[in-house]
Amino acid sequence: MSQAGGVDALPTAPRPDPSVAHNARVWNYWLGGKDNFESDRAVGDRIRSMFPVIGEVARADRRFLARVVRHLAGDLGVRQFLDIGTGLPTADNTHQLAQAVDPRSRVVYVDNDPMVLVHARALLTSSPEGATDYLDADVHRPEEILAGAARTLDLDQPVAVMMLGILNFVQDTEVAVAIVRRLLDAMPSGSYLALTHPTVELGGEANVAAMAFWNAHASPPIRARTGAEIGRFFTGLELVEPGLVSCARWRPDDADEATVPQYGGLARKP
Repeated sequence: MSQAGGVDALPTAPRPDPSVAHNARVWNYWLGGKDNFESDRAVGDRIRSMFPVIGEVARADRRFLARVVRHLAGDLGVRQFLDIGTGLPTADNTHQLAQAVDPRSRVVYVDNDPMVLVHARALLTSSPEGATDYLDADVHRPEEILAGAARTLDLDQPVAVMMLGILNFVQDTEVAVAIVRRLLDAMPSGSYLALTHPTVELGGEANVAAMAFWNAHASPPIRARTGAEIGRFFTGLELVEPGLVSCARWRPDDADEATVPQYGGLARKP
């Protein structure tokens, strides 16, 4: 848990199954990490042969995270972050980015992958002034997430809800929309929603076959959505410029950064 609670509060992680490729580990492989098994690398290589830009998608998504957190913490003054679908720790995790701007920032990470739980202690290194916590919870259970987050975050003050590459694991769009609505309904005015989501638009047509292969050989099952479908997650919110775009084109540090078939956006709750 956070420095106040101690890491001993973390649940015991179940043993990861090395025989079945899993999203967090495959994503880690595409990002150049070492926390993956042979099954993850085999599926990752096959997906990359079918959908060659997937590595760039993974890197663009990570760069989007860094730009969004710095904008939220630096320009918008947000000091609380609820990061759902954390994935395996890498460089520039949400708490590191936010606390570099203001050491008082408080971050709660949420994931339900056993491998992420194994490495969760790496996410729980906070500045003395701030706090971090980790919840072993499923995105399909927003009430559980909110209850756990309230141990570390003040839900009467603005919170940035981060949902990068997680809603694509919620198969039913109506259910996904309801999850986002429940989370945002619990947040006060001035809170934000940041998300990324794969698509077969923006040059992502090869994603159709790649996702079909993934769903037959890895877990959890994944799906793409159109820009119009993804836009529904922001209903009632105020999109921050430049709106819903390829995540690589959201306020890029490099004006020449190539478009990738992964939407990204940030919006404020009025």
